[in-house]
Amino acid sequence: MKKILVIDDEKSVRELLKMFFERNDYNVLSASDGKQGIKLYKENKVDLIITDIIMPEKEGLETIREFKSIDPDIKIIAISGGGNVDPETYLGLAKKMGALYTFSKPLDNKTLLSAVNTLLDQ
Repeated sequence: MKKILVIDDEKSVRELLKMFFERNDYNVLSASDGKQGIKLYKENKVDLIITDIIMPEKEGLETIREFKSIDPDIKIIAISGGGNVDPETYLGLAKKMGALYTFSKPLDNKTLLSAVNTLLDQ
């Protein structure tokens, strides 16, 4: 079973994504920020990372950069509800840093699942 790591500071988002992907036959780990996400990644074999951009402790762009330095081939999806600027600004930067797909919150689960399936079936 493929394993997904979900990183988001909003507990409700983490829990909803965990339940959603588990119902779709994925194994899911979750972390509340990039620092915890990097630690979990180093301890577990993960096939895909879904990370929020705006988070305390270690934000998403910095987290993506660190994941890519550890494993340049890791598959990453970035999500964002924005912050002080439009989420598309952050998501554009995330894509330049190596995120393969980017999505604005609120998420469309069907579209997100399609992206995950595409990345993990490769």
